[in-house]
Amino acid sequence: MKKHWPAVVGGVAVVAAVAIAAPSAVGAPTGTHAETGTRAETGTHAASTAAATASAAVRPAAPAATPAAAVAPAGDPVRTVRPGQRVDAGRGFTVWLTREGKHWTGPDGYENFRSVVDGNIDRSEPGVSHQSEGDATGVFHSGVYYGTRKAGRVELSDAEGHRTVATLVALPGRPDWGVWYAHTGPSAGNGGGSLGVTLYDRGGRLLAELPGFDVPTGRG
Repeated sequence: MKKHWPAVVGGVAVVAAVAIAAPSAVGAPTGTHAETGTRAETGTHAASTAAATASAAVRPAAPAATPAAAVAPAGDPVRTVRPGQRVDAGRGFTVWLTREGKHWTGPDGYENFRSVVDGNIDRSEPGVSHQSEGDATGVFHSGVYYGTRKAGRVELSDAEGHRTVATLVALPGRPDWGVWYAHTGPSAGNGGGSLGVTLYDRGGRLLAELPGFDVPTGRG
């Protein structure tokens, strides 16, 4: 900018002040301008940060990711029940276990019992027993599996290859025996005794099998 120097001393002060201030007015890099610019940038950055924070505050939180390795373990195939605990086995039948063995009742209320401590079964090796009772509406099957703490499945099978998977129950502490039960359709004249029973471990390995037998309809 072109400088003019008036003869009046007061004017010199005025013009000089304008001459000094003028570079700042057109954006010269003075110390004052640099400081002002820094403050302006800082203020803008703070405002942007505050806006982003406010936006994040109202945005719903994303659901936590599930680790790929977190796979639910397979369910226990054997239901644990307390001694004496009544289990509804369906169609009017009830099953319960004590330390001595297997108990059950049917719709007629008649109580049945199979011991696991009287020496009639050899618990030193895997085995399975079978009792059945029914009528024209269907047959209730039950029994004791024993000689293993790794029971995984009990199946009933007929001569045509039809299979029925039983429910397994046992006392706490995983003893070496438990009870199985299942329902099938009506059987002609043998109370369901013609069905074979097979015991498998949790890996699907055959542990024991009991061939079907022919008995009159009623309690086996």
